Amino acid sequence: MAEVRAAREDDVPSIVGICTRAYAATYPQILPAGYLDRMIAEFYTSEQVAKRIAPAPPDWLGYQVAEQDGRVLGTAAGGLTAPGVGELFVIYLEPSERGQGLGSLLLDRITEQIRELGATEMWVAAVVGNELALPFYEARGFTRAGKRRAAGSREEENAWSWLLHRPI
Repeated sequence: MAEVRAAREDDVPSIVGICTRAYAATYPQILPAGYLDRMIAEFYTSEQVAKRIAPAPPDWLGYQVAEQDGRVLGTAAGGLTAPGVGELFVIYLEPSERGQGLGSLLLDRITEQIRELGATEMWVAAVVGNELALPFYEARGFTRAGKRRAAGSREEENAWSWLLHRPI
């Protein structure tokens, strides 16, 4: 059975690998290649992930990982964006491990963390066209509340995300 725990320094290579493989499996038909390359370079290099392993509450609560039989199979992170308001910033799984309940375990951990800091609502952004994410979030009580330009995207890339919300 998988367990969720706070990430450690020695998890950096696993987190980098999971995030880059998940990006490659999820977004190539949805987002421009240049955008994908920029986001991986900005957020998912070993150097960037290592800087963000440790929590810096309340804005960043550190990476969490789902581990089973000594293998890291997924990662997630969240934090508060305002008093009483939390956000799931990132959640990725090894593509071969989707549908095994790991995403739910990670989402539950992030929800618990932000609730402990006093959040009563939770937000997440999911790229328009990501038909894996939207049903996952909607099945867990999130509703679409609008759209915004995808984080880090340029106007000419025309990349958008759904904003989803739920009370917690």
